[in-house]
Amino acid sequence: MKVAVVGATGMVGNVMLKVLEERNFPFTDLILVASERSVGKQISYKGTDYTVIGLQDAVDLKPEIALFSAGGTTSEIWAPKFAEAGTTVIDNSSAWRMDPTKKLVVPEINGDVLTKDDKIIANPNCSTIQLVMALAPLHKKYIMKRVVISTYQSVSGTGVKAVQQLENEENGIKGEMAYHYPISRNAIPHCDVFLENGYTKEEMKLVKEPKKILNDKSFTVTATAVRIPTAGGHSEAVNVQFENDFNESDVRKLLNETSGVVVQDNLDTNTYPMPIYAHNKDDVFVGRIRRDESQSKTLNMWIVSDNLRKGAATNAIQIAEYLIKNNLV
Repeated sequence: MKVAVVGATGMVGNVMLKVLEERNFPFTDLILVASERSVGKQISYKGTDYTVIGLQDAVDLKPEIALFSAGGTTSEIWAPKFAEAGTTVIDNSSAWRMDPTKKLVVPEINGDVLTKDDKIIANPNCSTIQLVMALAPLHKKYIMKRVVISTYQSVSGTGVKAVQQLENEENGIKGEMAYHYPISRNAIPHCDVFLENGYTKEEMKLVKEPKKILNDKSFTVTATAVRIPTAGGHSEAVNVQFENDFNESDVRKLLNETSGVVVQDNLDTNTYPMPIYAHNKDDVFVGRIRRDESQSKTLNMWIVSDNLRKGAATNAIQIAEYLIKNNLV
């Protein structure tokens, strides 16, 4: 089993290596891949130094699985080349997510759609993953009609440059700006680029991706995505209107019984999800579960997860684990 990590020197690539080690992922050969400017660099994994190689050299090695986190442009060009060589690509960019010929997968929810013929598999957007982890069991029982989401997203979702901007501002250092405005002590309602409809790409990912993952277009979604000065972890305020009524204690029980979801919801002890507690964890945390008193059959909840782990690296590796477990590679 040869496994390639494409984008190994990047932020998500580094987390992928950490998660592979933590989960004792079964491979015989580890191939670390990056852009030409990083070729030749050394990366240590489990005490062994690996030399970063280029994309064509990696294709020629014909790995069974390639974990991609190198951006959409790289994925569009190189994922098909790996696939043609027989490699199963699990791609973390937005390049293939809404392609009708590609599967968009959160293993706990729709891993069963995968087959041996799926050579390019899309990893959903980080905000989408944590959202659908909580919504899927509720939709199955109560049937969603409409979902309203407001996100509070970490600068790590933008990348290294944004994390550095926040650190610089906190330390009074002038440096390169990832955003149009300061992010320290600020909130910027602008994640990704604006589209013609006035929404950002990030907001439209939240609108479209859950329907594909749940294989259901019967519910509607609207979203506002906001960048806040946290270094890691995305948070979401979610309002869901259902066809069927619910009991709040049943909602908590159902979510608690969902693999990968942890309910943190005790007002007596001020227990609720926060990015600081989700850091370096793979679970999706749900709290502030309460009925919307302005509208019938409607629920409010607060969802938090580490966007670099379950929102990116961990979900991709869980897809790979699912493929191996079910003899699909």
